[in-house]
Amino acid sequence: MAQKLNVLLLDDEPIVGRRLKPAVEKIGCEVEVFEDPKSALNRIEEKTFDIVVTDIRMDDIDGIEVLERVKKRSPRTKVIMITGYAMMALAREAMEKGAYDFIAKPFTPEELRKAIAKAAQALGVAVSEGNE
Repeated sequence: MAQKLNVLLLDDEPIVGRRLKPAVEKIGCEVEVFEDPKSALNRIEEKTFDIVVTDIRMDDIDGIEVLERVKKRSPRTKVIMITGYAMMALAREAMEKGAYDFIAKPFTPEELRKAIAKAAQALGVAVSEGNE
């Protein structure tokens, strides 16, 4: 069995985490879901994740700040940004600050799995794409 990737999934909409956690676990990842950016950032200080999937638009702390904190603590962590506001300027800013990929809502669990599989490959870890 391939090594399990540690994935942190942060979105302030509870439904997003509930829907995506099983989809990401299906490809062999350990997934921790957060709705509160502060809690997620505390967890990122405690544990190094291989991949962080974060919404860009959240109330207190936005995804760009999460991205900056993750990259400062663990440069090898791949950060995938998700947003319901497909703004190219924001996407560019995220990419310039080190985001690995960018997905616009609405997206399917399959699209997220593909983005995670691509990030895993960049880390040198193979994951199944969960197409059983």
